[in-house]
Amino acid sequence: MDFAFEETQQDVRDLAAEVLRRESGSGAGTGFDEAAWKALDDAGLLTLAVPEQFGGAGLGVLETAIVLTEVGRVAADVPALSALAFGVLPVVRHGTPQQQEALLGGRQLTAAINEPSSPLPEQPRTTVDGGKVSGAKTAVLHADRAQRLLVSATAPDGPAVVLVDPQAPGVELHRNRASTGYEWTVRFDEAPAEHLGGAAALADLHACALAGICAVGDGAVAGALALTAEHLRTRHQFGKPLAAFQAVAQQIADAYIAARTLHLATLSACWRLSSGLDAAEDLDIAAWWLAEEAPALLRTCHHLHGGLGLDITYPLHRYSSLITDLARLAGGAHHRLHELAARA
Repeated sequence: MDFAFEETQQDVRDLAAEVLRRESGSGAGTGFDEAAWKALDDAGLLTLAVPEQFGGAGLGVLETAIVLTEVGRVAADVPALSALAFGVLPVVRHGTPQQQEALLGGRQLTAAINEPSSPLPEQPRTTVDGGKVSGAKTAVLHADRAQRLLVSATAPDGPAVVLVDPQAPGVELHRNRASTGYEWTVRFDEAPAEHLGGAAALADLHACALAGICAVGDGAVAGALALTAEHLRTRHQFGKPLAAFQAVAQQIADAYIAARTLHLATLSACWRLSSGLDAAEDLDIAAWWLAEEAPALLRTCHHLHGGLGLDITYPLHRYSSLITDLARLAGGAHHRLHELAARA
């Protein structure tokens, strides 16, 4: 069984795949592929969720997830996850018309939602009071490029999401190494903040972030699996293609099952979120599957490539690095399992 896309969604997938096949790769390994990012923007794929009155297509979470999946499929070095899932979607779903007009006109957005030893906390230790935010956030993507940060915080009346200019007084950015490049630790000391939403907005920001993480992971797993399957089909040993050996066929079959499960769980979660339905359980399942199974799947892909799987000039390492970072951003397998168990 496969998920049946509507015509518009299929068009989005085809366009994103074409653009990324044509343009991605010029910036691979540098942390930013400018040609691919510009091509996505020129094709209107970065504004799919933006309301029509602000120059977008007025679509939703599922269409955005489709683009992110194609970004993951080629492991493109573009800030699509942070800009779209961590930024555009929450602003579209919770921002005032004034905030949407100010923030959705080409500004780069990202979110600061993880804290030290606390992935996506429902009650952040970061605080906001009187329009001032204080605290620390970890694993912030593309903070150096962002013009606004969506920051999770705890206000006197409960959890909230606030907007912070990363160049404002009281904000410090510290660059850290990640598997795919760099991410940022951000410290706030009475930094000026603008209210975006309360507890509902924070829960939805977490949901959009997880949906985006899983969508990119779905694409990355599919890309790595396709690369591996082609290697097994064309590489011969003892006069036979590697795919003809039973042990190899069993391993690639297990990888295929894991990839399909992640794909269907991610699409189900994104569809429910896009349709206004409760997507929490589906997101927990998809995020756990990503954090638990995807890293093991990539190790299998490396193993099936033999020595070629260790070559950093071969593209497989980009997929495994991306999956490593995505699994950590989601909180890791143990955290995701704890969240799923708590729900049960």
